[in-house]
Amino acid sequence: MSLAPRVVLVHRRSEYDELVGRHGSHGQAAFFLSSRGRDITEVVSRHEAQAEAVRVVSAAIPVSWRRGEVEREDLSRFLFAPEDVVVVVGQDGLVPNVAKYLAGQPVIGIDPEPGRNPGVLVRHPAADAGSLLLAVVAGELPQAALTMVVAEADDGQHLVALNEIFVGHASHQTARYTVTVPGGASERQASSGLVIGTATGATGWCSSIWRERHSTLALPSPVEPALAWFTREAWVSPVTGDTLTEGRLGAEPLLVTVESNRLVAFGDGIEDDHLTLGWGQQLRIGLADRALHLVV
Repeated sequence: MSLAPRVVLVHRRSEYDELVGRHGSHGQAAFFLSSRGRDITEVVSRHEAQAEAVRVVSAAIPVSWRRGEVEREDLSRFLFAPEDVVVVVGQDGLVPNVAKYLAGQPVIGIDPEPGRNPGVLVRHPAADAGSLLLAVVAGELPQAALTMVVAEADDGQHLVALNEIFVGHASHQTARYTVTVPGGASERQASSGLVIGTATGATGWCSSIWRERHSTLALPSPVEPALAWFTREAWVSPVTGDTLTEGRLGAEPLLVTVESNRLVAFGDGIEDDHLTLGWGQQLRIGLADRALHLVV
């Protein structure tokens, strides 16, 4: 007898939860915000919208199905099963947070505040959760295979990300390294680090860098198997340059040879889950062999 489907509901603590956790009570949190010219009413409203979305989605899971629930902070300790259906309730950025822990499971993005979030990855209202779950399990809904990026160190460390991978100093001081691009050209650099992003990431951090420097580089289009990379604030000196500061990656990876005592690489803004790299180590960043399967 086959097991019933399991739905894993992913969400994160709201800003209100964090404020009350820090200050001890609603009143103290309200006083803290008011002393800084902000009204707690908006924070409570957003908290209630998220809580209601989580309630609606939870109630929509068929009673005969199995279920699990995990907060963002506990994702690294949660074991996803191959047959899971993952439902993410929150902002677009929560989907990349969970993507690195998945291996082909379908993901349904639920937007608790339609109109406030861009809706790039959380595309569905909570009210549609029930019909979406049934259709996904029945194989009736298309899934977009979103390209991911992988970083692999020469000592076996590796990580994957949906948006982008950052390589640089842990405290954002100057990072020193040699970058080698597809084709073999290389350059020693001193910079604020490297950002290597996917088509999904092209709507986030990479897009900000691209716009700020008025780049003419073509960013990857949705579901395109390509990456874009940028050097942040390269410093020109007698031994470092700024001629190789952006580009696109396909089949060939970007190589980074560390010339600092300690650099880190992390994905999708989760700094706690990072690779640690020492002097002389080499890091390869390129297309991952897995994708995020987003229900569209």
